[in-house]
Amino acid sequence: MKIKAELTFPPELKDEPIICNLCKQFNITVSILEASFSTDLGWAILIIEKDEEEIKKAFEYLTQKGVKIENIKQII
Repeated sequence: MKIKAELTFPPELKDEPIICNLCKQFNITVSILEASFSTDLGWAILIIEKDEEEIKKAFEYLTQKGVKIENIKQII
């Protein structure tokens, strides 16, 4: 399964390798289509590839970290 999603990162995560941790912990493939990070805010548009259950777990992890996930679309 391939998902496209827009993520917004809170400032307290600016020094945490959240995307790297996401890939390692859930063994998913992430492609960064576009991103911007500053000391106040970060956002990224990602393509995430893995089975549906692992993607759900990854999104739960992100939500618990305070990441806002929007515009989720499945890519065929």
